[in-house]
Amino acid sequence: MNNDSSIATLAAELRAEVARLRPGDRLPSSRSLMTRHQVSPVTVARAIRTLAAEGLVVARPGSGTYVAERARPAPAEPVDLDWQAVALGDRTVDADGVVGLLSHAPEGVVALSGGYLAPGLQPVRALATAAARAARRPNAWERPPLSGVRELREWFARTAGGDVTAADVTITSGGQAAISLILRALLPPGAPLLVESPTYLGALASARAAGLRPVPVPVDEDGLRTDLLADAFAATGARALLCQPTFHNPTGTVLSPPRRAQVLDVARAAGAFVVEDDYSRHLAIDPPPPPLVAGDRDGRVVHIASLTKATAPSLRVAAVIARGPVAERIRSAQIVESFFVARPLQETALELVTSPSWPRHLRTVGEALLRRRDTLISALAAAGLPPAVRPRGGLHLWIGLPSGVDDVALAEAALRAGVLVSPGRRYFPAEPPKPRMRLSYGTAAGETELTEGAARFAQALAEAS
Repeated sequence: MNNDSSIATLAAELRAEVARLRPGDRLPSSRSLMTRHQVSPVTVARAIRTLAAEGLVVARPGSGTYVAERARPAPAEPVDLDWQAVALGDRTVDADGVVGLLSHAPEGVVALSGGYLAPGLQPVRALATAAARAARRPNAWERPPLSGVRELREWFARTAGGDVTAADVTITSGGQAAISLILRALLPPGAPLLVESPTYLGALASARAAGLRPVPVPVDEDGLRTDLLADAFAATGARALLCQPTFHNPTGTVLSPPRRAQVLDVARAAGAFVVEDDYSRHLAIDPPPPPLVAGDRDGRVVHIASLTKATAPSLRVAAVIARGPVAERIRSAQIVESFFVARPLQETALELVTSPSWPRHLRTVGEALLRRRDTLISALAAAGLPPAVRPRGGLHLWIGLPSGVDDVALAEAALRAGVLVSPGRRYFPAEPPKPRMRLSYGTAAGETELTEGAARFAQALAEAS
């Protein structure tokens, strides 16, 4: 090795050592460096001079070589980004409500908000096993069929029932992505979209981000008010309704059998689509009725089925079931937007739902949700806060608040008291008729936390009233 390369090599090794040390720390002596690296005194001296020239070390004659103070970068000149306001125009994407649902509760705060199962209820071990098996499948990392892995589409078709086939199914990256994909495929910007009032705030955010105008149709204890649905179609000229007939978020209602038929009849008369968000079918406490798509005979229903809510947040796998030209448009929109869902994720989902652990997991979750629901209802009832509906599935309770209470201010006060809740007004597409709050029983660590969270919330409400 020539002398220049020896110097460069030693200098590189000393740089790495300096990076591990703190300013003011002493480097090994020249003699130690000579012995350790088998180099001459000249090589050591030149390597140290190189680092000193770079400002990394300071040589103090008679004392040794020390790590220099780290240079602080000069503050950057502020960049003027105001030009972007003109270029972007007046269209905005409001993600505040969704970000709130996705945020973790601070340490010590009871989570009575959120849309996913508590970590203790997630099938983590089964998912790990499924992922390991999926990774060993032939062609696991190859491009999947554009509509999704055939066996997974077949599973979703069987789960939906009726005469749905795999050809009607397109695999998507979770239910939220499916909502956005469908709304953009169905409706042009500026079009009206009928929605339940209240409804899932992520659906409202997606609709507004697509430039649509959400139009409210009220919900009562039996679900969507179908007696008002025809008037809403007639008044707006809307060509689509977005609804959650089963375990509605946030109210927990299940659309009654007569109204299920009426929704399809009214939509048929209006020449409109029904987008059925069946996000929580696998979070059943009591067996749910068949989805609307199972009784659809004319391609009226565009159905969304998701695995995420019943498994874990990062298993972002869902299915869109549709027939006819609308199915082709949705498939084309997904291809243009994102090509396809990653095959390893699809194969993992397939391994999970076809394994013996899947029905066991659903039974375990259903039993746990039953206990949690009843625990939270009892704790709230003791504080005079019964829910409007006793949900038969899903994750949430919907409760009324005393007249005049500001639900957003109450949610902030509750957080200060140590419990995270969701103010009701965010779930309404227009002005809420009265103050409400959504409390989730599936997100807390356990039943003890639910009881404590209800007590903290009741105390915050008492102080705000």
